[in-house]
Amino acid sequence: MRLVAGLATLLSVLGFATGAFGHASLISTEPGDGSMMSQAPKTVRLRFNEPITPASIRLIDGAGNARDDVSVSAHDDTIEISLPNDLPRGTHVVSYRVFSADGHPVGGSLVFSLGMPANAVRSPTDRMPALDALIWLARLGIYVGLFAGVGGAFFGAWISRTSPARQLIAASLLIGFTGAVAAWGLQGLDLLDLAPPDILAFAPWQATARTSLAPSLLIAIVAMALAMISLLDIPGTTKRVLAAAAILGVGISLAASGHASTAQPQWLTRPMVFLHGAGVTFWIGALVPLAVMARRREASLLVILNRFSRVAVPVVAAIALTGLALAFVQLVGVRALIATSYGLILSVKLVLVVALLGLAALNRFRLTPRLALNPFDTRALVRSIVLECVVAAGILAVVAGWRLTPPPRALATAAVKPLAIHIHTDAAMFQVLISPGKVGKDSFVLQLMEGDASPLVAKEATLILSLPERGIEPLQRTATLGADGYWQVADVPIPYPGRWHMRIEALVTDFRKVTLEDDFDVASP
Repeated sequence: MRLVAGLATLLSVLGFATGAFGHASLISTEPGDGSMMSQAPKTVRLRFNEPITPASIRLIDGAGNARDDVSVSAHDDTIEISLPNDLPRGTHVVSYRVFSADGHPVGGSLVFSLGMPANAVRSPTDRMPALDALIWLARLGIYVGLFAGVGGAFFGAWISRTSPARQLIAASLLIGFTGAVAAWGLQGLDLLDLAPPDILAFAPWQATARTSLAPSLLIAIVAMALAMISLLDIPGTTKRVLAAAAILGVGISLAASGHASTAQPQWLTRPMVFLHGAGVTFWIGALVPLAVMARRREASLLVILNRFSRVAVPVVAAIALTGLALAFVQLVGVRALIATSYGLILSVKLVLVVALLGLAALNRFRLTPRLALNPFDTRALVRSIVLECVVAAGILAVVAGWRLTPPPRALATAAVKPLAIHIHTDAAMFQVLISPGKVGKDSFVLQLMEGDASPLVAKEATLILSLPERGIEPLQRTATLGADGYWQVADVPIPYPGRWHMRIEALVTDFRKVTLEDDFDVASP
C-alpha cells in the first residue's frame, strides 16, 4: 500500500506539473528580428511562452546612442516598449533581460533597421539623387569660399596690396560659410540614410561630429572667417598675417579629410594635399581681382601682373607635381582613367587644367607684354581672364563630384580578407570565417570538427553573438548546412564596433551538444 501510495503521489505531481518551473523563451516579436522598415514603429512587443518580469531593457539607436527615453510595460507574457519619435535611420538594437517565473534571467536582443542598415554599402542605384545633388552643391560652395574667397583675400593682402573685388570676394566667403554648414548636416543624412527634410533633426548633425569631416569643416570655417576679417580696413601687417593664416588653413582643412589625404603613405599624401590646396587657392583666388583690375584699367595692373607671375610659376609647378602624384596614388592603373567614375572625373579635370594652363601661358607671354606697349588696351586680357574664371569654375564643379565617387585605390582594397577565428578544445574545434569582419552585415562560415580534426556531423548549428561592453544581449541566428559541408549564416547585423563575444552551439545528437566560444574584434567600416 505504501508503494502504491508513493507511485500515486509521484504520478499526481508529474501529471499536474506546469511550465512554472521552466525557463522563459521568446516566441515572437513585433517588428520581426532583422526586419527593415521605412518608418519607425511606435512600440516593440516581445512575447514569451510564460509570464515574465522585465529586468533591463536598453535601446541603442541607429546613431549608436543608448537611449533613455523609452518606456516599458509588462502584461503577463508580453513586454511592450514605447519608442521615441526621433529615431534616426540605421540599425537599432533592443537589448532585453527578463526574469522567468522561476527567477531565472533570460537575455537577448532584437535588431531592426530603418532604411538601409547602419554602415551598409550602397550601390549607386540605391542613392538618393536629391541628396547627392545637395551634397555636390554644398561641396562646390565650400570650394568657392576656400579658393575664390580665401585666395582672393590673400591676393589683396599680399599681391595687389589693395582691395579689388572686395564685394565679390566677401560674397564668395559667404557662399563658402553656407556650403560648410550645409555639408555638415548633409554628411549626417548620408551616414544615416536619411531624406533631406530630416536635416532639421539632431541625429545627422551629431553623426557628422564623429567623423573626420567635422574638423575639416571647422578648420575651413575658421580659414574663411580669417579671410573675411582681412577684408576690413585694418593695418596692412595684420591683414597679411590673417590672409596667410587663412590660406594655410585651406591646406590644413583639405588635408584633414578626403580620399586623397587618407591614402597611404599619409606622411606623404597629406603634405601633398596641403601644398596642392594652398597652391590652387593662390592661383584661382587671383583671377577675379585681376579681371576687375583689368576691366577698370588700373594703372598698377602691369606691375601687379608681373608680381603675380613671378610667384605663380613655381606655385603652378608645385600644383602640377602634387596633382600628378596624388592621381597616381588614387588611380592604381592607367585603365582606371576610363574604367571608373573617379577616373572619368579626373580625365575631365585634366582637360580643363590643360586649358587653364594654356590661357595662363597666353596671358603671361602674349597679353601681358602687349599691355606694356598700351596700358589701356585690356579688352583681350579681360576676356582671357574671364575665360580662366569660367574654366576654373568648371574644374571646381567637376572635382566636387569626387565626394560621391570612391577612388580606384579604395575599390581595389575593398575586397578585404575575411576575419578567421579558430576555436580549439579537446572535445572539438571550430573554424569560423567572418566576412568582411566590419560593422554592417557580415556573413559567417562555420567549419565544425572533432577534437582530432575529423568532420563533426551535427543536426543543427546556432550562432550567438553579444557585445558585453555596450550591454547588448545575445543575438541568435540559426545556421544552414551548405552543399560543401560548411554551416553558413548570411547577413548578420553587426551595428557597432567593439569586442564581440561569439558562441557556437552544435547539436550532434538529442543527448549531445557541443558549445565553443571566443571573442573577436569588429572594426569600423
